[in-house]
Amino acid sequence: MTTLTLAKALNAGLRRALADDDKVVLMGEDIGTLGGVFRVTDGLKAEFGAKRVVDTPLSEAGIVGTAVGLAYRGFRPVIEIQFDGFIYPGFDQIVAQVAKLHYRSRGNVRMPITIRVPFGGGIGAAEHHSESPEAYFAHTAGLRVVACSNPADAYLMVRQAIASDDPVLFFEPKRRYHVKGEVDETASLADARPMGVATTVTTGSDVTLVTYGALVQTARDVATAAAEDGVSIEVIDLRSLAPVDYATVEASVRRTGRLVITHEAGQQGGVGAELAASITERCFEFLEAAPVRVTGHDIPYPPAKLERHHLPDLDRILDGIDRVLGRPNSLSGVEA
Repeated sequence: MTTLTLAKALNAGLRRALADDDKVVLMGEDIGTLGGVFRVTDGLKAEFGAKRVVDTPLSEAGIVGTAVGLAYRGFRPVIEIQFDGFIYPGFDQIVAQVAKLHYRSRGNVRMPITIRVPFGGGIGAAEHHSESPEAYFAHTAGLRVVACSNPADAYLMVRQAIASDDPVLFFEPKRRYHVKGEVDETASLADARPMGVATTVTTGSDVTLVTYGALVQTARDVATAAAEDGVSIEVIDLRSLAPVDYATVEASVRRTGRLVITHEAGQQGGVGAELAASITERCFEFLEAAPVRVTGHDIPYPPAKLERHHLPDLDRILDGIDRVLGRPNSLSGVEA
C-alpha cells in the first residue's frame, strides 16, 4: 500500500492505463507541459511523449469532437475539462454525439471516451470554476456518470472508466485533491469493486445518508457527530450516478426507514430528486418519514466569500437528520 493524495492517485491510474494500452491518449488544456491546473497529469508527457499526452487549444467543443474521431479509429481518448463550468461549450458534442453514436450505429460504433471533470466548490474560485453539472449528464441516456471520493477509488475507478467501452463522465472532487489515503497500486481491475457499485462507508440503523464526491467526508463527520447524540447513521457513497446502485440504497433504507440525500448541486432536478423518488417508489412501506434533501441552493454559484453559505456542511446535514427523525428543526426553529 502507498499513501497518495487523490490527485496523485489519479496520476498513477492514468500512468497505468497509458502503460497498459497504447491506444489510450490523454488530451486537454495545459495537461502536458504544465501537468494540468491541479497537476493531475504531471510528468505524463515526459514519460509517454507529446503524441500520447496532448496539449489542446482552448476549445472544449474541439477537444470532445477530436475524441469522437479518435474513438471511431479505435483509440481510447481521456479528455480533461479544466474546470466544471467549462464543459458547456462541449455539451452538444457530449449529449448528441458521444452519448448517441453507439445506439445510432446499432452497436457498430463504440465511444470508449473518458471525460474527466474536476467539480464542486470549496476552493474559493471565480465564476464557472466551482459548479456541479453532473445531473445534466446523468439525465442523458448512453453515458455513464461516476464520482470518486478518495484516493483508492480514484486510482481504480479512472482505470475502469478508461477500460470501459461506454463513454464515462468522470467527476473528481477538486477540493479533495490533496486528501491522502492508502492506495494499492498492484490492484487489478478484475478484483476491484465494479465502477457502478456503491460503497457503505459507515454502518448504522437509524438513518441512511447518501452522497458522493467531496461530501462523503462531510457525511462521515455527520455520522460521528450524530453518534454522540445517540443517532446511528449509515453513510453510502454512491460512486456511480448513472446507473445508480439502487440495490445498496434500497437495502439500507429497508433497515433504517429513513433517507437523507446531500449534494452540492442545486435541489431542482438534481440527482437527489431522482434518488428520493425512486427509493420512495421502491421502499414506500418501509419509510418512517419522507426523504430529505440537503443541497446547494437553486442559484448561480455565489462569489467565493459566500460559498460557505451555499455548500451543504455539517450543521445543515445534521439539520436534515433532525427533520427526517421528526425532531425540532434547529435552523428554522419550527417542527419538521
